[in-house]
Amino acid sequence: IGNYGVPGEKKENNLFTYFESDRIHVEGLIVADYSADYSHWNAEKSLSEWMKQHHVTGVSGVDTRALTKKLREKGTMLGKIVCDNKNDVLLQDPNKRNLVSEVSFKEPFVYEKGSTKVVLVDCGVKNSIIRAFLERNLTVIRVPWNYDFSKEKADGIVISNGPGDPKQCLTIIENLKRVLSGNIPILGICLGSQLLGLAAGADTYKLKFGHRGQNQPCEEIGTRRCYITSQNHGYAVDSATLPQDWREWFCNTNDQTNEGIIHISKPFFGTQFHPEASPGPDDTEFLFDMFLRAISK
Repeated sequence: IGNYGVPGEKKENNLFTYFESDRIHVEGLIVADYSADYSHWNAEKSLSEWMKQHHVTGVSGVDTRALTKKLREKGTMLGKIVCDNKNDVLLQDPNKRNLVSEVSFKEPFVYEKGSTKVVLVDCGVKNSIIRAFLERNLTVIRVPWNYDFSKEKADGIVISNGPGDPKQCLTIIENLKRVLSGNIPILGICLGSQLLGLAAGADTYKLKFGHRGQNQPCEEIGTRRCYITSQNHGYAVDSATLPQDWREWFCNTNDQTNEGIIHISKPFFGTQFHPEASPGPDDTEFLFDMFLRAISK
Protein backbone atom coordinates (compact mmCIF):
# COMPACT_ATOMS: atom_id res chain seq x y z
CA ILE A 1 0.00 0.00 0.00
CA GLY A 2 1.32 3.45 -0.92
CA ASN A 3 3.27 2.59 -4.07
CA TYR A 4 0.99 4.82 -6.21
CA GLY A 5 1.55 7.89 -4.06
CA VAL A 6 -1.00 10.72 -3.80
CA PRO A 7 -1.98 13.08 -6.64
CA GLY A 8 -2.02 16.87 -6.57
CA GLU A 9 -4.94 19.06 -5.53
CA LYS A 10 -6.07 20.21 -8.95
CA LYS A 11 -9.63 21.55 -9.10
CA GLU A 12 -12.31 21.61 -11.79
CA ASN A 13 -15.77 23.14 -11.24
CA ASN A 14 -14.66 23.89 -7.66
CA LEU A 15 -14.17 20.17 -7.00
CA PHE A 16 -10.91 18.30 -6.46
CA THR A 17 -10.27 16.39 -9.68
CA TYR A 18 -8.52 13.40 -8.12
CA PHE A 19 -10.28 13.19 -4.75
CA GLU A 20 -13.81 12.45 -3.55
CA SER A 21 -13.57 14.95 -0.69
CA ASP A 22 -11.54 17.89 0.53
CA ARG A 23 -9.83 15.91 3.31
CA ILE A 24 -9.28 12.44 4.76
CA HIS A 25 -12.26 11.34 6.84
CA VAL A 26 -10.98 8.07 8.32
CA GLU A 27 -9.29 8.27 11.72
CA GLY A 28 -6.81 5.47 11.13
CA LEU A 29 -5.30 3.16 8.52
CA ILE A 30 -4.08 -0.41 9.10
CA VAL A 31 -2.02 -2.21 6.44
CA ALA A 32 0.14 -5.31 6.20
CA ASP A 33 2.84 -3.83 3.95
CA TYR A 34 3.51 -0.13 3.41
CA SER A 35 5.65 1.18 0.56
CA ALA A 36 7.51 4.39 1.37
CA ASP A 37 8.60 4.59 -2.26
CA TYR A 38 5.97 5.59 -4.83
CA SER A 39 5.85 5.85 -8.59
CA HIS A 40 3.00 7.32 -10.63
CA TRP A 41 2.85 10.01 -13.30
CA ASN A 42 0.33 11.99 -11.25
CA ALA A 43 1.80 11.52 -7.75
CA GLU A 44 3.08 14.55 -5.83
CA LYS A 45 3.55 13.14 -2.34
CA SER A 46 3.69 9.86 -0.43
CA LEU A 47 0.76 8.31 1.41
CA SER A 48 2.59 8.91 4.70
CA GLU A 49 3.11 12.61 3.91
CA TRP A 50 -0.55 13.01 3.00
CA MET A 51 -1.71 11.33 6.23
CA LYS A 52 0.61 13.50 8.32
CA GLN A 53 -0.76 16.57 6.57
CA HIS A 54 -4.25 15.59 7.73
CA HIS A 55 -3.18 14.27 11.17
CA VAL A 56 -4.31 10.70 10.47
CA THR A 57 -2.78 7.75 12.33
CA GLY A 58 -1.47 4.73 10.43
CA VAL A 59 0.17 1.43 11.31
CA SER A 60 1.82 -1.22 9.12
CA GLY A 61 3.20 -4.69 9.72
CA VAL A 62 -0.17 -6.00 10.91
CA ASP A 63 -1.41 -9.47 9.93
CA THR A 64 -4.49 -8.11 8.18
CA ARG A 65 -5.56 -11.57 7.01
CA ALA A 66 -5.86 -12.74 10.60
CA LEU A 67 -7.72 -9.53 11.45
CA THR A 68 -10.08 -10.07 8.52
CA LYS A 69 -10.85 -13.60 9.71
CA LYS A 70 -11.88 -12.29 13.13
CA LEU A 71 -14.15 -9.67 11.57
CA ARG A 72 -15.60 -12.27 9.20
CA GLU A 73 -16.57 -14.49 12.14
CA LYS A 74 -17.60 -11.89 14.72
CA GLY A 75 -18.92 -9.10 12.53
CA THR A 76 -18.08 -5.39 12.62
CA MET A 77 -16.42 -4.45 15.92
CA LEU A 78 -14.73 -1.52 17.60
CA GLY A 79 -10.95 -1.20 17.65
CA LYS A 80 -8.18 1.24 18.47
CA ILE A 81 -4.62 1.98 17.42
CA VAL A 82 -2.44 2.68 20.48
CA CYS A 83 1.22 3.13 21.29
CA ASP A 84 3.00 0.81 23.74
CA ASN A 85 1.89 1.27 27.36
CA LYS A 86 -1.06 3.46 26.30
CA ASN A 87 -3.89 1.05 27.00
CA ASP A 88 -5.92 3.71 28.83
CA VAL A 89 -7.37 4.94 25.50
CA LEU A 90 -11.13 4.40 25.67
CA LEU A 91 -13.03 2.47 23.01
CA GLN A 92 -15.66 4.85 21.70
CA ASP A 93 -18.44 3.86 19.31
CA PRO A 94 -18.42 6.53 16.56
CA ASN A 95 -22.00 5.58 15.63
CA LYS A 96 -23.17 7.16 18.89
CA ARG A 97 -22.16 10.52 17.43
CA ASN A 98 -23.78 12.46 14.64
CA LEU A 99 -20.96 11.83 12.18
CA VAL A 100 -22.82 13.61 9.39
CA SER A 101 -22.47 16.92 11.24
CA GLU A 102 -18.69 16.39 11.27
CA VAL A 103 -18.29 15.89 7.51
CA SER A 104 -21.00 18.11 5.98
CA PHE A 105 -20.37 21.51 4.39
CA LYS A 106 -21.10 24.31 6.85
CA GLU A 107 -22.55 26.81 4.36
CA PRO A 108 -24.59 26.47 1.12
CA PHE A 109 -22.59 26.41 -2.10
CA VAL A 110 -23.87 26.59 -5.68
CA TYR A 111 -22.31 24.78 -8.65
CA GLU A 112 -23.74 26.70 -11.60
CA LYS A 113 -24.62 24.81 -14.76
CA GLY A 114 -28.03 24.66 -16.43
CA SER A 115 -31.42 26.18 -15.63
CA THR A 116 -32.66 23.03 -13.85
CA LYS A 117 -31.73 23.11 -10.18
CA VAL A 118 -31.37 20.33 -7.62
CA VAL A 119 -30.82 20.74 -3.90
CA LEU A 120 -28.17 18.34 -2.65
CA VAL A 121 -28.23 17.75 1.10
CA ASP A 122 -24.59 17.16 2.00
CA CYS A 123 -24.31 14.29 4.48
CA GLY A 124 -20.72 13.64 3.38
CA VAL A 125 -21.25 13.68 -0.37
CA LYS A 126 -18.69 12.29 -2.81
CA ASN A 127 -17.46 14.71 -5.47
CA SER A 128 -18.38 12.19 -8.18
CA ILE A 129 -22.07 12.53 -7.31
CA ILE A 130 -21.88 16.28 -7.89
CA ARG A 131 -19.99 15.69 -11.13
CA ALA A 132 -22.70 13.29 -12.32
CA PHE A 133 -25.30 16.06 -12.05
CA LEU A 134 -23.06 18.72 -13.59
CA GLU A 135 -22.42 16.38 -16.55
CA ARG A 136 -26.21 16.32 -17.03
CA ASN A 137 -26.30 20.13 -17.12
CA LEU A 138 -27.95 20.51 -13.71
CA THR A 139 -27.15 23.33 -11.30
CA VAL A 140 -26.39 21.84 -7.88
CA ILE A 141 -27.26 23.75 -4.69
CA ARG A 142 -25.20 22.01 -2.01
CA VAL A 143 -26.58 22.62 1.47
CA PRO A 144 -25.49 21.53 4.98
CA TRP A 145 -27.12 18.53 6.64
CA ASN A 146 -29.20 20.70 9.02
CA TYR A 147 -30.40 23.16 6.36
CA ASP A 148 -34.18 23.44 5.94
CA PHE A 149 -34.29 22.36 2.29
CA SER A 150 -38.08 21.99 2.43
CA LYS A 151 -38.32 25.75 1.80
CA GLU A 152 -35.84 25.79 -1.10
CA LYS A 153 -37.24 26.34 -4.59
CA ALA A 154 -35.68 23.62 -6.73
CA ASP A 155 -36.64 21.03 -9.33
CA GLY A 156 -35.37 18.04 -7.36
CA ILE A 157 -33.85 16.99 -4.04
CA VAL A 158 -30.90 14.65 -3.49
CA ILE A 159 -29.97 13.22 -0.08
CA SER A 160 -26.34 12.15 -0.29
CA ASN A 161 -24.25 9.35 1.11
CA GLY A 162 -22.60 9.79 4.48
CA PRO A 163 -21.28 8.03 7.60
CA GLY A 164 -22.88 6.56 10.68
CA ASP A 165 -26.30 5.70 12.06
CA PRO A 166 -29.11 7.40 10.09
CA LYS A 167 -31.19 7.75 13.26
CA GLN A 168 -28.71 10.38 14.46
CA CYS A 169 -29.86 12.71 11.66
CA LEU A 170 -33.23 13.76 13.08
CA THR A 171 -33.19 17.20 11.42
CA ILE A 172 -32.90 15.69 7.92
CA ILE A 173 -35.65 13.17 8.67
CA GLU A 174 -38.05 15.91 9.79
CA ASN A 175 -37.28 18.04 6.72
CA LEU A 176 -37.83 15.00 4.49
CA LYS A 177 -41.20 14.31 6.08
CA ARG A 178 -42.34 17.78 5.01
CA VAL A 179 -41.25 17.39 1.36
CA LEU A 180 -42.74 13.89 1.11
CA SER A 181 -46.17 15.51 1.28
CA GLY A 182 -45.48 17.09 -2.12
CA ASN A 183 -44.39 15.72 -5.49
CA ILE A 184 -40.90 17.13 -6.05
CA PRO A 185 -38.58 14.27 -7.16
CA ILE A 186 -36.31 12.93 -4.40
CA LEU A 187 -33.26 10.70 -4.80
CA GLY A 188 -31.49 9.14 -1.82
CA ILE A 189 -28.03 7.59 -2.16
CA CYS A 190 -26.63 5.21 0.48
CA LEU A 191 -27.29 6.98 3.80
CA GLY A 192 -29.76 9.12 1.88
CA SER A 193 -31.82 6.03 1.08
CA GLN A 194 -31.91 5.07 4.76
CA LEU A 195 -33.02 8.59 5.71
CA LEU A 196 -35.70 8.46 3.05
CA GLY A 197 -36.94 5.17 4.52
CA LEU A 198 -37.04 6.59 8.05
CA ALA A 199 -38.93 9.67 6.89
CA ALA A 200 -41.45 7.43 5.11
CA GLY A 201 -42.08 5.51 8.34
CA ALA A 202 -39.83 2.46 7.90
CA ASP A 203 -37.13 1.31 10.31
CA THR A 204 -33.37 0.85 9.89
CA TYR A 205 -30.90 -1.48 11.61
CA LYS A 206 -27.17 -2.12 11.80
CA LEU A 207 -25.81 -4.91 9.61
CA LYS A 208 -23.64 -7.55 11.28
CA PHE A 209 -21.44 -7.44 8.20
CA GLY A 210 -21.45 -4.08 6.43
CA HIS A 211 -21.43 -3.98 2.65
CA ARG A 212 -18.04 -2.73 1.46
CA GLY A 213 -16.43 -2.92 -1.95
CA GLN A 214 -16.98 -2.67 -5.67
CA ASN A 215 -18.60 -6.02 -6.46
CA GLN A 216 -21.84 -6.20 -4.49
CA PRO A 217 -24.56 -7.96 -6.55
CA CYS A 218 -28.02 -6.36 -6.41
CA GLU A 219 -31.23 -7.70 -7.90
CA GLU A 220 -33.93 -5.36 -9.14
CA ILE A 221 -37.09 -6.79 -7.58
CA GLY A 222 -39.67 -8.03 -10.09
CA THR A 223 -37.19 -8.27 -12.97
CA ARG A 224 -34.51 -10.72 -13.98
CA ARG A 225 -31.85 -8.01 -13.83
CA CYS A 226 -28.90 -8.09 -11.45
CA TYR A 227 -26.29 -5.34 -11.21
CA ILE A 228 -22.77 -5.31 -9.80
CA THR A 229 -22.54 -2.27 -7.58
CA SER A 230 -20.16 -0.21 -5.46
CA GLN A 231 -21.13 0.03 -1.78
CA ASN A 232 -19.91 1.30 1.57
CA HIS A 233 -22.54 1.13 4.31
CA GLY A 234 -23.14 -0.52 7.67
CA TYR A 235 -26.89 0.12 8.06
CA ALA A 236 -29.93 -0.89 6.02
CA VAL A 237 -33.66 -0.25 5.72
CA ASP A 238 -35.86 -3.03 7.12
CA SER A 239 -38.00 -3.69 4.05
CA ALA A 240 -40.63 -5.47 6.17
CA THR A 241 -41.45 -2.14 7.84
CA LEU A 242 -42.04 -0.14 4.63
CA PRO A 243 -45.48 1.54 4.48
CA GLN A 244 -48.02 0.29 1.93
CA ASP A 245 -47.29 3.07 -0.55
CA TRP A 246 -43.61 2.09 -0.70
CA ARG A 247 -41.96 -1.09 -1.95
CA GLU A 248 -38.57 -2.74 -1.94
CA TRP A 249 -36.78 -1.91 -5.18
CA PHE A 250 -33.42 -3.71 -4.94
CA CYS A 251 -32.03 -6.42 -2.69
CA ASN A 252 -28.54 -7.78 -2.11
CA THR A 253 -28.25 -11.31 -3.51
CA ASN A 254 -25.52 -12.21 -0.99
CA ASP A 255 -27.58 -11.68 2.19
CA GLN A 256 -31.04 -10.63 0.87
CA THR A 257 -30.91 -7.28 2.69
CA ASN A 258 -32.52 -4.17 1.27
CA GLU A 259 -30.60 -2.16 -1.34
CA GLY A 260 -33.25 0.26 -2.57
CA ILE A 261 -36.75 1.61 -1.98
CA ILE A 262 -39.26 3.35 -4.25
CA HIS A 263 -42.67 4.99 -3.83
CA ILE A 264 -45.43 3.30 -5.82
CA SER A 265 -46.88 6.53 -7.25
CA LYS A 266 -44.64 9.52 -6.42
CA PRO A 267 -41.11 10.24 -7.78
CA PHE A 268 -39.31 9.24 -4.58
CA PHE A 269 -36.60 6.57 -4.64
CA GLY A 270 -33.30 5.64 -3.07
CA THR A 271 -30.52 3.06 -3.35
CA GLN A 272 -27.95 1.78 -0.88
CA PHE A 273 -25.39 1.41 -3.64
CA HIS A 274 -23.57 4.24 -5.40
CA PRO A 275 -24.74 4.78 -9.00
CA GLU A 276 -21.72 7.04 -9.60
CA ALA A 277 -19.41 4.20 -8.42
CA SER A 278 -15.95 5.86 -8.30
CA PRO A 279 -14.42 3.42 -7.87
CA GLY A 280 -16.34 0.50 -9.29
CA PRO A 281 -18.73 -0.40 -12.12
CA ASP A 282 -21.06 2.21 -13.60
CA ASP A 283 -23.85 -0.32 -14.35
CA THR A 284 -26.41 1.70 -12.37
CA GLU A 285 -25.55 5.21 -13.53
CA PHE A 286 -28.91 5.13 -15.33
CA LEU A 287 -30.48 6.10 -11.98
CA PHE A 288 -29.25 9.68 -12.48
CA ASP A 289 -31.05 9.73 -15.83
CA MET A 290 -34.16 8.27 -14.22
CA PHE A 291 -34.06 11.09 -11.67
CA LEU A 292 -33.61 13.65 -14.46
CA ARG A 293 -36.64 12.24 -16.32
CA ALA A 294 -38.70 12.53 -13.14
CA ILE A 295 -37.68 16.18 -12.87
CA SER A 296 -38.59 16.83 -16.52
CA LYS A 297 -42.16 15.54 -16.20
